[in-house]
Amino acid sequence: MEFQKELDARGLNCPLPILKAKKALADMATGDVLRVMATDPGSVRDFQAFARQTGNVLLEQSETHSEFVFFMRRK
Repeated sequence: MEFQKELDARGLNCPLPILKAKKALADMATGDVLRVMATDPGSVRDFQAFARQTGNVLLEQSETHSEFVFFMRRK
């Protein structure tokens, strides 16, 4: 998937991946896509809740070898 910005949140625990994603999205234009890489298993539910609460769209999420990748579109 095409994205405009990437955030490496691997090794960070809750709530840091969400806080860093929120900051990154704030600096992006409407419609831009952010790719986030994380290792915290709690980030799966955190990013789903973050999308619901903020209106940003969680386009895709995947997991490979204990690494989670999220694609979020800025509202």
